[in-house]
Amino acid sequence: MPKPPASHKNSSLKLMDAGYAIAGRSILSGLTLQLDEQRIGIIGRNGSGKSTFLRLVAGLIAPTTGTVEVDGHAPTTDRKAMLSRIGILFQNPDHQIIFPTVAEELAFGLRQQGLDKAAAAQAVSALLAQHGRSHWAARAVTALSQGQRHFLCLLAVLVMGPRTILLDEPFAGLDLPTQNRLTRALAALPQRLILITHDPKAVADYDRVIWLEGGQVRADGTAGPIIAAFTAEMARLGEADADTDLTL
Repeated sequence: MPKPPASHKNSSLKLMDAGYAIAGRSILSGLTLQLDEQRIGIIGRNGSGKSTFLRLVAGLIAPTTGTVEVDGHAPTTDRKAMLSRIGILFQNPDHQIIFPTVAEELAFGLRQQGLDKAAAAQAVSALLAQHGRSHWAARAVTALSQGQRHFLCLLAVLVMGPRTILLDEPFAGLDLPTQNRLTRALAALPQRLILITHDPKAVADYDRVIWLEGGQVRADGTAGPIIAAFTAEMARLGEADADTDLTL
């Protein structure tokens, strides 16, 4: 059977004065956050540091200043501990899928977690049956539509039972019916979700919203006030000339 997710309430995500710079250019700086809520949205303009923030929490990059901890572990140095703690769904499924068939793609993470081939195959079969997609098992990934590949990536995360799932613009490039299906699937999950988006409507019912601007926290709180302030500022920038403040 697929591994059931541990409660997000038992998981601690902390950033302590965390920052990230590359080639002397600061992308994120001074981030001190305790991420406890079940639904957390990260909003901001393009270039505000949202995707870098996600990669920092996931352990795909290491902070150049400060620290990041997931349940007391540094995600960049204890990758095995992260397998059951953090899952990530990228914006483009083709950046995530590495195996030729659905069953192989889903089994990969389970093998990393220590399951033998037979146990991993059983868990994959159970997961596909649970989601009404048993017929996908032997299907070539290239035969799936964009929306289906996106859902496959979500299943690859779910089969590992992480406590927290990080989502990087998960609705980008999807048609409206597929967006609606994915929205329902995500809403039903018991895990903590941290959703990166430039669209505030996607996190309107979330427990907490963090607004990043220039790699720093511009505002942090309940969804309603943060989204209202963000929307007003985006309208102001649009009326002025949104590009004039960007560094060339």
